[in-house]
Amino acid sequence: MANDQPPRPSRRGFLKAGGAAVAAGASLGAGLAPQAALAKAPAHLADPQLAVEPFYGLHQAGIVTPQQSHTYVAALDLTTDKRDEVIALLRTWTEAAARLTQGGTAAALPTGDAGDSKPAPDSGDVLGLGPNGLTITFGFGPGLFTKDGKDRYGLAARRPAALVDLPRFNGDQLIPEKTGGDIYIQACANDQQVAFHAVRQLTRLAYGTAAMRWGQSGFLSGPRGQTPRNLMGFKDGTNNPSTAKPELMKEFVWAGATADAPWMEGGTYTVVRRIRITIEHWDNMELGFQEQVFGRHKYSGAPIGRQNEFDAVDLKEEDKDGNPVIPENSHVRLSNQASNDGAQILRRSYSYNDGTNFYIERWPPWRQETEYDAGLIFVAHQSDPRKGFIPINDRLAKFDMMNQFTTHVGSAIFAVPPGAKPGSYIGAGLFET
Repeated sequence: MANDQPPRPSRRGFLKAGGAAVAAGASLGAGLAPQAALAKAPAHLADPQLAVEPFYGLHQAGIVTPQQSHTYVAALDLTTDKRDEVIALLRTWTEAAARLTQGGTAAALPTGDAGDSKPAPDSGDVLGLGPNGLTITFGFGPGLFTKDGKDRYGLAARRPAALVDLPRFNGDQLIPEKTGGDIYIQACANDQQVAFHAVRQLTRLAYGTAAMRWGQSGFLSGPRGQTPRNLMGFKDGTNNPSTAKPELMKEFVWAGATADAPWMEGGTYTVVRRIRITIEHWDNMELGFQEQVFGRHKYSGAPIGRQNEFDAVDLKEEDKDGNPVIPENSHVRLSNQASNDGAQILRRSYSYNDGTNFYIERWPPWRQETEYDAGLIFVAHQSDPRKGFIPINDRLAKFDMMNQFTTHVGSAIFAVPPGAKPGSYIGAGLFET
């Protein structure tokens, strides 16, 4: 390895030898545009606060949509045993989401004192903030199809084979309260409150039918249009398949119609992982060591030995001593398409910061202290997790040098159906075919 590596032979030697490590808008009143107009709303206005993303379409928004600066992701558990109530909830959510994404309220606001004797139809905390590019994406977890061995809604036979229960990966320390869920809501916006407000309203509308299991806010660091940086200071998502190339999205992101799940055509499969990062530990590592962990230069984002972020990653290049320029256990090498039989996933992750709490490190010096509870909300979309996330993460969980600084504490997988048509609702193909 390069001579400028820090003297940490035991820890890095263990990993290089293959030892398993811990895995890493304007104020709106009652009147809103009709559904047909909502479906054709313009996107990507120059002012992020006024940006509007269409809700209706072939695919759900929030998947290949240019990433907004904030997110709130959440999973709910269904509390009803009635199929009709689940359908009614999805219809209500679809109508509310279509309004919210256009800068409206979850339901029409009352005029005068007409609604004084009833709960407000919307919390009102984002009135006047604008649509802020809000997208709302819904997904279905395994529990919608079968839970505790019971087919609650007659949907067990329609569960896609690709919606697998994720295996336990090496080093997982999953917390049940941050894992799983029957229904997924992903709200992304250019304003933190707008994203949270959307999930808040949808959860309120689900009262009596579904209850919150977990929720997590996140933010994005980086100039708009550039690859964002994570809390470790490195650019995150450089090697994503280009969302501007439909052929790549068709190959790696959008699900096709299968015999067991024709209703998933145009949808995707989403994996969400809550990854805690020991920032204090990471911040005390030498720059050269950090770059070896990632396999990239920290400031430019270029592969080690290259100058520019999007320069090709050469996994065969060796230094003068015959060592790989990009280390064998670096994150870039292990996650690269060439190391995973050509598989790719679309990362759309966000950082999170939940303050501090007590933490015990699992690596020397085995510190026990109050540390930041911060890290990454890893979100990955793919056409089939059995060919995408699962084999890629299995390799990373076993060999990635980054595992010294990361712990996967939350995990969930969802089948994200295609977009809804005006007048219909999200997931109609699952329930009505």
